[in-house]
Amino acid sequence: MAVQIAPNTMVDPQAEIDVDVEIGPFCVIGPKARVGRGTRLENNVTLMGDVTLGCENHIYPGAVIGGAPQDMGYQGSDTRLVIGDHNVIREGVTINLGSEKESRITAVGSHCLFMAGSDIAHDCNVGNQVVIANGTMLGGHVHIQDHATLSGAIGVHHFVTIGRYSFVGGMSSVRQDVPPFMLAEGCPARPRCVNVVALKRNDFPADVVKNLAEAHRLLFRSKVGIDQARQLLRNNGKLIPQVNELFEFLETQQEGRHGRARELRRAA
Repeated sequence: MAVQIAPNTMVDPQAEIDVDVEIGPFCVIGPKARVGRGTRLENNVTLMGDVTLGCENHIYPGAVIGGAPQDMGYQGSDTRLVIGDHNVIREGVTINLGSEKESRITAVGSHCLFMAGSDIAHDCNVGNQVVIANGTMLGGHVHIQDHATLSGAIGVHHFVTIGRYSFVGGMSSVRQDVPPFMLAEGCPARPRCVNVVALKRNDFPADVVKNLAEAHRLLFRSKVGIDQARQLLRNNGKLIPQVNELFEFLETQQEGRHGRARELRRAA
């Protein structure tokens, strides 16, 4: 199917537009943009900088994709933004390029939903099937693992890691890493319980949910420590792969600073 471009849209002749792409009125597409097959841009979408969009993405009005990092240390060098396939990017979303301070790439996976007004800063790495709700802001260098969900109006500190299948409650202040499989909320956000809803929706067996709940009880309520909790769960035959993943995440977190495993990269 041919490309459909509204007559009052500005597409730089150097931009690469694949087949079956729809670009609505008043969009601005820069010279380094690459737009994958079947992607649909509604009106007033801006693609700036070195941006690669995969296939079948849907971008709504007012989104600005690929703007320069909002970092006073950015030197204007060539950095990139790479976005996967089948993402929905709603009104007013901003996603910035990478910076010179890490990999020079901001990366977004596939099958994500970014709701209106959310912001993804420079050097973030967002996995697959991630949901970020309205008005939530990611600081630079944040990593979000697959299947994580962030509710609305959340502020996420630089260098935070949010584990897979986790959930962060609305209006939280996320200053430390959020462990996988956990529901966290508050100011500052803390793990409150296992993210039972997400685990059930994704067909995790009941015994996995139960064992993770026991790990949560030992770690975050009884606070017996990682080593003792691991031994107790091993003795009871509950040290399953998901629980081991939780322990490994927490051990890595403790190796960092200020509750953020990746904070060591700031010093580097």
